[in-house]
Amino acid sequence: MNACALQLLGLSVPIVLASASPRRRHLMAMLGLEVDIVPAQLNEDAFVGLQPRQYVETLALRKAESVQRSRPGSIIVGADTTVVLENHILNKPADADDAHRMLRQLSGRTHTVWTGVAVLWRTMRLVDSRATSVTFRTLDTDEIAAYVASGSPLDKAGSYGIQDDFGATFVRSIEGCYYTVVGLPVELLYRMLRIVARVIR
Repeated sequence: MNACALQLLGLSVPIVLASASPRRRHLMAMLGLEVDIVPAQLNEDAFVGLQPRQYVETLALRKAESVQRSRPGSIIVGADTTVVLENHILNKPADADDAHRMLRQLSGRTHTVWTGVAVLWRTMRLVDSRATSVTFRTLDTDEIAAYVASGSPLDKAGSYGIQDDFGATFVRSIEGCYYTVVGLPVELLYRMLRIVARVIR
């Protein structure tokens, strides 16, 4: 897959990922893309109150723009992921107690994961998002406690990672793109990069 993506994209300029997420870096590597990591410095609380799609797209764009100022000659990729349960946004937990609370809320219910993606090249701005529905089975108290104690939920929106060895066991079903839940819809990113590649060539 990565050889095909590299050949078709044919990008000749550096790519910067405006995120410290190892999951996003891994997904870009899956496409064969070598990227520089420059985490964006952004106060995400300033955007609370937006609707979920607008929220993730705005944050993805702002993250990319904040990094572009220091890397103007690169393609910048920004992304943001959030979990939405009954119109309430669940971002990364503040602490272990908050993670417990979120996982109890998600137990036995269906929620939506939104991921926004922004790709910037000079004055070009491409912004889009994807949503995936995720249904959890009913979780036991000891399962939640063990998962939170592992520390894995503490850096993830909604306090879980579908790609985790144990977090994956919470998920009964999904409807939509798996990679959106992980944090970077690969199909969307690839199509956006192809648009940029045509402009560069």
